[in-house]
Amino acid sequence: MPGMNRLLRLAAAAAAVAIAIAACSSGDDSSGAAAPSVATTTSATTAPPTSAPAGGESSSSADDNGGGATTGTITILNFAFGSPLTVKPGAMITVTNQDVAAHDVSSDDGKFKTPLLQKGETATFAAPAEPGTYKFSCTVHANMTGIGTLTVHG
Repeated sequence: MPGMNRLLRLAAAAAAVAIAIAACSSGDDSSGAAAPSVATTTSATTAPPTSAPAGGESSSSADDNGGGATTGTITILNFAFGSPLTVKPGAMITVTNQDVAAHDVSSDDGKFKTPLLQKGETATFAAPAEPGTYKFSCTVHANMTGIGTLTVHG
């Protein structure tokens, strides 16, 4: 019987861990807050990056008028989002997760959020229409809270 008790304790511990993981990764936001007003889409990518930078990267594609970019990219790698990104209002931002862990990008004020992205997945969102500086986080990892910056300038 001691072996059976040990097996039951291990099964119960495994079930508790599975429930905790499922709760952390669920998309259910029961806070009653309004949903972000931007759409997100997800698709898997197959091409790995050609180089492995130390942390995430951010890049943008500027237009001829200056004052921000019309598109931007956030690459999540090594639990980092990369450098601050500056774009125009409504610019399309592409987020790619190159990390081994699943991540999302969620503005600390609720203006934008991507779905949870597994390694190699991407999502896009529209930058807020209101100019300002928006801090963002990964809602799954406490060490990634408030470490990303998106500036909307226009």
